[in-house]
Amino acid sequence: MTHRLKIRFVPGRYTISRLPADAQVPDWFAGSGFRALVCSDDETTLICLEDRVPDTVQSEGGWTCLRTVGPFPFEAAGIVQSLIAPLSDNGIGVFVVCTFDGEHVLIPTIKAGAAARYLQAAGHDCPLPDLADET
Repeated sequence: MTHRLKIRFVPGRYTISRLPADAQVPDWFAGSGFRALVCSDDETTLICLEDRVPDTVQSEGGWTCLRTVGPFPFEAAGIVQSLIAPLSDNGIGVFVVCTFDGEHVLIPTIKAGAAARYLQAAGHDCPLPDLADET
């Protein structure tokens, strides 16, 4: 099932960081912007604005965040697929975090303009980002 989604770019440049599973949430994680904390048995993953993350932390920076404008019923099938298929089908890797009211998809910043065009071509309402498209 394909859904027509309203998508917006979340301001800022993001980093995905990995800490040990038993790590305490560091002070640098706090602040404005999109943030996500995911804990599993073998790691802790943090997503936040890139300028907060110390160089000593295992991280991958250079991500831009897209967000669906929801909410969507939890039983709605295919929301994430409708969002990531146009990106994946065109060779853009994604990192997905779902929240109660919507989906956040991190994409390489250098692919942001191309991602917006692929999403538009798939019928989604997605404005071009206010950043340089280096693709």
